[in-house]
Amino acid sequence: MKNHHFPSITQQFLNQLAADFVGDIDSTEAVRHVYSTDNSIYQLKPQAVIYPKDIKDIQLVFRLLKLDKYQEVIITARGGGTGTNGQSLSSGIVVDLSRHMNQILMIDPVAQTAIVQAGVVKDQLNAALKPYGLFFAPELSTSNRATIGGMINTDASGQGSCRYGKTHHHVLGLKTVILTGEILETRALKRINWQSEINHKSALQQDIYNCVYQLTADNQSIIQQSFPELNRSLTGYDLPHVLDDEEFNLNHLLCGSEGTLGIIAEAQLNLLNIPQHRMLINIGYASFHDALLDAKALMELQPLSIETVDSKVLNLAKKDIVWQNVAAYFPESEQSQSIEGINLIEIDADDEPQLMQLKTEFLDHIQRDLTVERLTITTALGGSEINHIYAMRKRAVGLLGNVQGEKRPQPFVEDTAVPPEYLADYIAEFRALLDREHLDYGMFGHVDAGVLHVRPLMDMKDPRALALMKKITDQVVELTHRYHGVLWGEHGKGLRSAYAPVFFGESYPLIQKVKALFDPHNQLNPGKIATPATMPSAKLIEVTEVALRGDHDRQIAPSDWQAFGSTVHCNGNGACFNYDLNDPMCPSYKVTRDRIHSPKGRATLIKEWLIREQSQQQDQAFDRQVYEALQGCLSCKSCSGQCPVKVDIPDSKAKFLQRYYQRNKRHIRDHLMSRLEMLIPKLTPLSSIYNFVQKLAPIVFLQRKLFKLVDVPLFHPQAKADLAVHGAILLQPDLSQLEQTYFDGTYPELSKRVIIVQDAFTRYFDTPVLLETLAFLNKIGVTPYILPFMPNGKPLHVHGFLNQFEQIKQRNIEILNRAAATGVALLGIDPAMTLVFRQEYQQSSTAQGEASGFEVLMLQEWISQYLKIYPLNREVSQKDPYFLASHCTERTQTPISIQQWKTIFSHFGLPLETLSLGCCGMAGTYGHEAEHRELSVQIYGQSWQKHVELNQDRVLATGYSCRTQVKRVDQKQLLHPIQVLNRSIS
Repeated sequence: MKNHHFPSITQQFLNQLAADFVGDIDSTEAVRHVYSTDNSIYQLKPQAVIYPKDIKDIQLVFRLLKLDKYQEVIITARGGGTGTNGQSLSSGIVVDLSRHMNQILMIDPVAQTAIVQAGVVKDQLNAALKPYGLFFAPELSTSNRATIGGMINTDASGQGSCRYGKTHHHVLGLKTVILTGEILETRALKRINWQSEINHKSALQQDIYNCVYQLTADNQSIIQQSFPELNRSLTGYDLPHVLDDEEFNLNHLLCGSEGTLGIIAEAQLNLLNIPQHRMLINIGYASFHDALLDAKALMELQPLSIETVDSKVLNLAKKDIVWQNVAAYFPESEQSQSIEGINLIEIDADDEPQLMQLKTEFLDHIQRDLTVERLTITTALGGSEINHIYAMRKRAVGLLGNVQGEKRPQPFVEDTAVPPEYLADYIAEFRALLDREHLDYGMFGHVDAGVLHVRPLMDMKDPRALALMKKITDQVVELTHRYHGVLWGEHGKGLRSAYAPVFFGESYPLIQKVKALFDPHNQLNPGKIATPATMPSAKLIEVTEVALRGDHDRQIAPSDWQAFGSTVHCNGNGACFNYDLNDPMCPSYKVTRDRIHSPKGRATLIKEWLIREQSQQQDQAFDRQVYEALQGCLSCKSCSGQCPVKVDIPDSKAKFLQRYYQRNKRHIRDHLMSRLEMLIPKLTPLSSIYNFVQKLAPIVFLQRKLFKLVDVPLFHPQAKADLAVHGAILLQPDLSQLEQTYFDGTYPELSKRVIIVQDAFTRYFDTPVLLETLAFLNKIGVTPYILPFMPNGKPLHVHGFLNQFEQIKQRNIEILNRAAATGVALLGIDPAMTLVFRQEYQQSSTAQGEASGFEVLMLQEWISQYLKIYPLNREVSQKDPYFLASHCTERTQTPISIQQWKTIFSHFGLPLETLSLGCCGMAGTYGHEAEHRELSVQIYGQSWQKHVELNQDRVLATGYSCRTQVKRVDQKQLLHPIQVLNRSIS
């Protein structure tokens, strides 16, 4: 664990900790860089990261901290790492509770309570509660990666807070490890007899209770005057709610304390019944100001929530993966006015008739109210439709990060809260403030709670950005205070804590005394919220005191910034930390629970590597760490489809490998696998011999030992099939057979001919899929032509042979452009290989060979078009549904393709349902690489395996890799959807 980059006292502390620590300790350069950022504008590198296995590990950390010799060591707790204000950034030691302490310990459906470890993700908890009809109410846009511990520490809230309140309203009890290593168990105590309830506690804990009680009882007047009356009140050290006429509750100190008083390890939570009948009323306005002004009229009927989105977010959503599910709810205005703002109003009721009555009353009410002009009104009924719309709203933060150009929305004054009745006037002044600085911005939020997220667009690489950020923050602080609001209504204080005295007012010295009770030496997340009264010299961290991410990004060469643009713009929103195993986003992170193996982690490492490349300070050890992080990437491209900012790690991985291997020797396996497409046709005449040899145990052993290859694919017995015999016309290289193209006279835009662009895998390893595709096309009256086989080049790209890939690409572009010029549609069968033509082929690294002259369609894209013009309805002959398992690249890059398959199957009277799946774990060459085999199978087991076992022979897989993985692990041969279609037609 030796490391020369941080103080020796930290090294000594870690060495002593390691002797008994059960969890993980990591002080490598790579992990320190990954933990140097969150979702804020800051970058602060810790000295190490530790991952406790259980609460005893946390106690061990604290027992060492209290030793006199370690009083300079500081620790900061971290959960999901999604904070927008640097709450969990630290120059000390980060304690990450999300890797191991993520268990739901107990659910009591009768008492409607749950006990969870701090690392449990909110959506993970709600998924476990759903069978009981219960849910954990506080809502937030990062619910699929935010941990319960993080929510408690920032007292998080979001949509629906006017009904459900903040996180602290649902916390019944906490287990917090405090500086002595003791576990402080807190819950609400009756004020009349609280002393008797703590007799069993240690002397230290009794002293904490007594001191806090005395402090709050003696200063009620100051406390009540200092804290504004808001739905998003000034929580964290929440003195107004610690003591009231009925109860004494230390939970209100700890909720929102951001790890400055101790580390919260477990929580007992209050649960609510899931609303059974819900509806969203979606209203469009000519201006965002109108949407804000309408809040007063909308709130009169007390809806569950009102969410607001401006035109910038809405227009970005139209370009995102989410839009296909929500477009119908946001139509264009009949008055031809553009929609510049929308409100999403949720109403709920105990039964459907009551919901319909409420809807009628609501619509009647807003039709009578003429305060503003409402351009469009739509309604969404049912959990599925409502969730689609909220998914769009939840992606607002990430979507704003995907605006084009170097100026991107920045979160530093973005969660202010004011009384809702002041919101429209307040935002008008806020906008004027930004307009004076000539800044663009995006806005969205919760008008019912008076919270609006405002993100000014700035290029943080600009050396002037720091001063401008400070100037704006100071002005917003003054503005917010004048409107009786707070600077941090939702996302915590963090590195904005220097403004805490402004908002806490006369109560600030009181919270300093609380800090001193728990942390007299300022070791717990110091500089945040409060300094201990025992240390007059301690200071709160100023907003300009910590380096900005832009300061680091500025050191990347402009040419590299452009070349790696899809990755270097990662804004840390953490969408890649999605806990859901049935979601394809980043399977390597899901299986390892290691932040390094996430798109955000890899993007952070790539940026640091580029900085070192620019300054010629290459570090072989660090280069190797970056290499290992990227080698864990499956190149599945789910990140580039699902990340709101479209971070494309596979593309950056290829560029990294190209440079890395200019200084390092490649393994021979890379050469073999990347040139597989070129080798296969040459081996086909010897396919029987090849297959026989590949099954020999000594060969299997040698390939694993020498080439690090496992489960090498075998030729299909039909690999040598004459495609002409199966109804195809084989094209010559000059495409001479296509001089005359036959069109149906009625519909000249759609030819009854198609050109199949072969891929190596369905041609040689899974040949029946190609043959049945040809058969199907013939049956529906289409003549299939086949281009001469040409390597696609994807394996070359994946392994970083970019020069060779470029040569193949340019050669293929010339052929494909000629083929497209005939007017005949080009079709590919395997989705992963086909999508290369519209992705990697479109990223031209040379000035030659434009790829825009052609498009290779996937089967379902072309067939769905064809059937609209040439319907071939069949009688329903199949009652039991098939289940579609889409390739993860196809699902995330072209999400409409799933619906296309369903439409095609329906056309032929075949019921088809789609499976919600993660990654299969094969991902091209990844699953055949020996070092990845175990993880590959684990990834398969996380999601695919149970669905395959449950649905047996009814599962259909579009991806060759997916079918290969199922056959390898479960010895089942899945069919491609085209095979079922072909067999359904006589």
